[in-house]
Amino acid sequence: MAAPRYKKLVDALASDIRTGRLSPGARLSTHRELAAREGIAVVTATRVYAELEAMGLVSREQGRGTFVRDIAVPAGHGIDQQPVAADAVDLNFNYPSLPGQADLLRQALREVATSGDLDSLLRYQPHRGRPQDRASIARHLGLRGITADPEQVLIAGGAQHGLAITIMATLSAGDVVAVDALTYPGFKVLAHAFQLDLEPVPTTADGPDLDALERLCATRPVRAIYTMPTLHNPLGWVMPATDRNRLIRIARQYGPLIIEDASYAYLVEAPPPPLAATAPDITVYVSGLSKSIATGLRVGFVLAPQPLVPSLERAIRATTWNTPALTTAIACRWLDDGTVNHLEAQKRADAKTRQAIVSQELAGLPLIGHPSSYFTWLPLPDDARADRLTATLARRHISVTTAEPFTTSTHTPQAIRLALGSTDLDGLRSALRTVRRVATEDAYA
Repeated sequence: MAAPRYKKLVDALASDIRTGRLSPGARLSTHRELAAREGIAVVTATRVYAELEAMGLVSREQGRGTFVRDIAVPAGHGIDQQPVAADAVDLNFNYPSLPGQADLLRQALREVATSGDLDSLLRYQPHRGRPQDRASIARHLGLRGITADPEQVLIAGGAQHGLAITIMATLSAGDVVAVDALTYPGFKVLAHAFQLDLEPVPTTADGPDLDALERLCATRPVRAIYTMPTLHNPLGWVMPATDRNRLIRIARQYGPLIIEDASYAYLVEAPPPPLAATAPDITVYVSGLSKSIATGLRVGFVLAPQPLVPSLERAIRATTWNTPALTTAIACRWLDDGTVNHLEAQKRADAKTRQAIVSQELAGLPLIGHPSSYFTWLPLPDDARADRLTATLARRHISVTTAEPFTTSTHTPQAIRLALGSTDLDGLRSALRTVRRVATEDAYA
């Protein structure tokens, strides 16, 4: 169903405000002037401004007119958004925590304090990590179906840092990178910082449209394919094995490097083999422990083809010198003693419980996601406004994300993402009931 013409005018003005073409404090045309310029009724012009006001983009002052507001949350990437208010239920960011994690940390700190190598943790470390720590990560990757040589493992300051050094080591400004039309906002931020040319690939229910990807590779010099084959963020799909094999064939035929982001892969039981397991010579595999253990434990890892290791190591040296030895030592102890496996299993169960709550509280709405994911995607009707829904929820102290931070194409779908892991179960139920009421009253009215 095509959106009404006035909705397109709302979108155009909203875009001008977010991009700065209409600066904060600028006075907009009067309702009659807007109606005359656009060939619409005055009542329709009033409705346009009412929608913009509901989105929090303009304010109306009696007797003076309608003015562009100074936007509190900047346009663009979700990673730039301000912290959620202390009194709000956070369905925007995910930082799932389990009971007893603090006790695990206390015990780990005591063990490190009494270990024989404490003094060594106070010194500079090898840029890509100590051999014993890289061996721990290699063994962990073996549980994910990847045969990893510790010499090809590099330890990073979280998965985001792993993605950053991968770009620094393998790509240059202006390089074309194929990405999903909806993708991880953190990669968008990196692409902007390193001046990469992102080419959006349409998605299907199971992953990227591989016909479109192949056409893109045949017509443009694609240098890399950024992909999340196991538990895509934000859509939650798991790419079937046949599609993974075809993606690899496309990469081998046209030459781009595959960057496999596996940050949420731990939530999926028995997924198809990672791309890095099938095509280790053309795949850089990036993941970390922030999602599976704790967001404050900034330990990530990169598994790369041997020829890329020196460049990645130089990128680590240029950005952090080395990942802090103390947190790496704790993380690798937990990898070796089974703590990480235990926590991952608990979080899979916790995510399933939360998805079951979503299915109950939002039954009948067109939800998209995975049954053991910590997020859910909620598409809205074509004539709905995700910004308006988000603003309404914010006034009710619930923070959610629109599709804008995830979008790489020129078309931003009307949808919201609900992050499920940052509140207790009762708080989640209550917040989802409010989401349902607001969405039903506004978007689905």
